[in-house]
Amino acid sequence: MDVDEPSNLQRPLSCYAAQNFVFPGWLVLVELRLENYAVVDNLAVEFRPGLNLLTGETGAGKSILVDALALLLGEKASSDVIRSGADRSVVSAVFEAASAAEKALATILEANGLDESDDGSLIVRREIAAGGKGRVFVNNQPATVAVLRQLAPHLATIHAQNESILSFDGPARLELLDAFAGNELDPVETAFAAWKKIRTHIEELERGEQDRLRLVDLWVFQKREIEQARLESGEDERLEAEKRVLANAEKIHNAAMNAFDLLYEGSGSTASSLRAAHKQIEELARYEPKFQEALAALDTARISVEDVGATVRDYAGGIHASPEHLAQVEDRLALVDRLKRKYGPSLDEVMQFGAEVTRKLSEVENKDEILRQLRAELATAAAEYLRVARALARKRSEAARKLEKLVEAEINDLAMKSAFHVEIASSDEEASWTASGIDQVVYMISTNPGEPLRRLEHIASGGELSRVMLALKASVEAGKSGVARALLPAKARGTIAQRTLVFDEIDSGIGGRAAEAVGRKLKSLARSNQVLCVTHLPQIATFADHHYVIEKKESGGRSRASIRLVAGEERTQEVARMLSGAKLTETSRKHAEQMIKANG
Repeated sequence: MDVDEPSNLQRPLSCYAAQNFVFPGWLVLVELRLENYAVVDNLAVEFRPGLNLLTGETGAGKSILVDALALLLGEKASSDVIRSGADRSVVSAVFEAASAAEKALATILEANGLDESDDGSLIVRREIAAGGKGRVFVNNQPATVAVLRQLAPHLATIHAQNESILSFDGPARLELLDAFAGNELDPVETAFAAWKKIRTHIEELERGEQDRLRLVDLWVFQKREIEQARLESGEDERLEAEKRVLANAEKIHNAAMNAFDLLYEGSGSTASSLRAAHKQIEELARYEPKFQEALAALDTARISVEDVGATVRDYAGGIHASPEHLAQVEDRLALVDRLKRKYGPSLDEVMQFGAEVTRKLSEVENKDEILRQLRAELATAAAEYLRVARALARKRSEAARKLEKLVEAEINDLAMKSAFHVEIASSDEEASWTASGIDQVVYMISTNPGEPLRRLEHIASGGELSRVMLALKASVEAGKSGVARALLPAKARGTIAQRTLVFDEIDSGIGGRAAEAVGRKLKSLARSNQVLCVTHLPQIATFADHHYVIEKKESGGRSRASIRLVAGEERTQEVARMLSGAKLTETSRKHAEQMIKANG
C-alpha cells in the first residue's frame, strides 16, 4: 500500500500555512506508515491539517488506517494483523506538536525516562510479532504500551465501531466540559498540591514506631558523619587543583623559572632583546618620524613581557614540594569522594542531604508539636481545596445544562432525535479529591424517543456514536468560538489542546440533508482540529480539504491495498463514482463537480 505523493518526514508544518486553519496549541498527525499489515505490503501516507477524508469501494480496507492508528494509541495487538507470509507487522506515525501540546508530551516523556526530539515531533512505532508479542518505540527509544496509552489522549481521539479504542476516559470527559465552560483549573490544582504535600508529610511522621526508631539511628549516624567532615561548597574542586600542583611541584617550578629566564632574566631574554631593539629603533626615529609608532608598540610589548615574567617568578616562589601536605590532600579527597558516593553525587548534594537529615531528626524530637501544627495546616488546606473545588463544580454544573441544549440541537441536525444529558457526580469525600476537582462526568444519551438514557460509550452503533461525538465536539467549538454567546457567560471561552480527531462509520444510516449536515460540521471542526474521517457518502466527501482514495486490487493471487491523494479531475471522478457506482456517467461527473465547487 503506497501513496503517490512522496514521503518527507522533515517537511515542516509551515508548508501548510496557506490553508485557512487555526491550530492554537496544535498537534497533528504528519505521517502514518504500515508494513505487512493486513492487506498492506508497505504504506507511507502523509496527512495534513484540516479535513482529511478517506473514501473507497466497499471492502477496499478504508478502516485499516484507523485500526493501525489505534495500535499506536495503546490498543491491544493481535498477530492476526500480520500479513500472510510475513513474520511481523510494523506501524509507525509522526506527530508534530507545539505550545501546550508539546509541553504535555514532554512531561509524559520525562516521567518515563524518554528524550524529546529536537524539532518538537513525536515518533511512535509498534511492532507486532507472531504470538501477539511485539515491541514499542517512542522517539526511537524502547518504550511500553503503557506509555502509548499515556500519550494517547494528547495525540488522537478515535470514534469508531470498536468502543475500546475510544480515548474518552474520565479525565478526557472533564477536559471537554471545562473547555466548553472556560474553566480555569489552576486554583484547584494548586490547592490540591498544597493539601497533598501536607498530608504526605503527616503520613511520614506517623510511621510505625520500630521503623521510626530504626531510621533515627541511621539518621543520627549520617548526620554525625557529614558534620564531622566539615565540608565546604566547592571544596572538592579546590582539593583536586591543589593535588594536581603538589603532585607535579618540581615540574611546575622548573617550567615557571625557565619561562622567567627566557622572558626576563637571561642574557638573551626576550626583555633584553626588546630593550636592545628599542635603542636601535629610537635611533631610526630621529631620522624617520613614522617609527614613533613602532617605539610605542615595543614599549607595550616590553611591559607585557616583564609583567608575565614577574607573574611566573612569583608563582614559582610559591611552589613548595611537600609529600606530607600532598598525603593530607589525598586523604581529604578520599573522604569527600566516599561521602559523595554515599550521599551525592555532588558535594553540594551531600551537604543538602545532611541538612535534610538534621531536619528529620528535629521533627522526630518535636514530633508531637509538629504534628499538631501540620494537622492544623491540613485542615486549612482541605477547607481551601473544598472551597475552590466546589466553586468549580458549580461552574461545571451550569455549563453542563447549556452544553446539553447545544448538543441536542447539533444531534437533531444529524438525523438523530436524541435526548442528551451531562451527569455530574460530586463528592466531598477525600477519596474523590483530585487535581481536577471533586467531580466525575458521564455523558448520557437516548438515541430513540421513549428509550432511557444510557452512557454514551454504551451506544451499540458505531455510526451513532461517531455522530454524537461529532455533535459534542462541534458544540464545544461553538461555545469556544462565540457562536453560543447567548447560552454562555461572556467570560466562558476555554481553550483545549488540539489533537487529531478520527471518525469512522460516521455516515452509517444517513443520507441526503443529514449527510450534508455531517459534512459541514466536520468542515467546521477541522478549522481548529486535524480531522480524519472514513466515509462512503459523496455529500461528505465533497467537504474534504484533502481527499484520499483507498483501493484494493489482486495481483499474483494476493490482495493488495493502495492509497492515493486525489485532486482536480481525479477527485471529481471519485465523487462521481460514489454518486453513480462503478459506471461513471457525464451526468454524475457534472453533479460531482457542482457539489465539490459548492462545498469545497
